[in-house]
Amino acid sequence: MTYVQGQYYHIYNRGCNKEKIFFNDDNYYYLIKKMKASFKEYGANVIAYCLMPNHYHFLVQQLTETELSKWLRKIFVGYSQAINKQQNRSGTLFEGRPKHISIDKEEYLDHLMWYIHTNPVSAGLISKPERWKFSNYQECIGKRDGIMVDKNFINERYGSFYQYETFINEYECNESLENKMGKYLFD
Repeated sequence: MTYVQGQYYHIYNRGCNKEKIFFNDDNYYYLIKKMKASFKEYGANVIAYCLMPNHYHFLVQQLTETELSKWLRKIFVGYSQAINKQQNRSGTLFEGRPKHISIDKEEYLDHLMWYIHTNPVSAGLISKPERWKFSNYQECIGKRDGIMVDKNFINERYGSFYQYETFINEYECNESLENKMGKYLFD
């Protein structure tokens, strides 16, 4: 499946054998720096992201004809090489290429926003999503400045940063939607 201009995608991957891909805070910051330096050049509109110890999630809209796979290749090939050198390892860091699912229903965007930003809470790493430093949740609720957030998306969809925070804290997924969303999520 190829990427299409204007479309939203849930992009994700995890470490080979479900092993770590981030070994310290500097690793997270290094990848975020690579993302920030290149996302606009490749036409990636970052809506939500979350970097976890052994996997990552992005909700991204492709703004140009340049496929998002080129951006992903740029950031993750360099990241993998740097981690292999740092950890004195060789071979693949990830379980193959990044996976992506095209979001074909508007209602799924809300669930994905909640799913991505609460992933560290669900994993038991933190008690509140704003405590996880390695996502853009703090930008989405207006508590940290950043460039990898679509403020218009947040304001148009949720009304304000405060209302987005309320949405995340009060969201309840019904079983029917959870079943429909299965293919869009990462187990």
